[in-house]
Amino acid sequence: MARGPRYRVPFRRRREGKTDYRKRLKLLLSEKPRAVVRKTLNHTIVQIVTFDMRGDVTLVSSHSNELKKYGWKANTGNIPASYLTGLLCGKRALQKGIKEAVLDIGLHPPTKGSRVFAALKGLLDAGMLIPHSPEVLPQDERIRGEHISEDLPEQFEKVRNKIMGA
Repeated sequence: MARGPRYRVPFRRRREGKTDYRKRLKLLLSEKPRAVVRKTLNHTIVQIVTFDMRGDVTLVSSHSNELKKYGWKANTGNIPASYLTGLLCGKRALQKGIKEAVLDIGLHPPTKGSRVFAALKGLLDAGMLIPHSPEVLPQDERIRGEHISEDLPEQFEKVRNKIMGA
């Protein structure tokens, strides 16, 4: 470990590997709300967050567990569930008058077609304006869940229609 009078200890969240402060500063300088997408092994969390001097303020949030209220019976940690979670958050954001945001994926790797970008596609399909490259979005077959099972696309469409109607 470095020692000496000029050594500066990095911020705690940087040391813990939780925050990239350079990326965060660039997102905050846009002065738009951030569409924060976080994934765990079994869930996806999508939030619309704004910056405040006292700390970030969450305006709208959705969790993949909420899909069960709409009739989702499959796993909540897959691409279709991430899309539906993003769609749900996007509909809630539009109801609160939030029309645009900037995507914040944190320290998740930006892998083409991943769950993070499936949630982005859900936000876009809800009607939000988020700058993105169309190449990173997953294919429609994967969003419907055709790669998982044969009966999942039917369930997906039912839940999607309930969210769009809500």
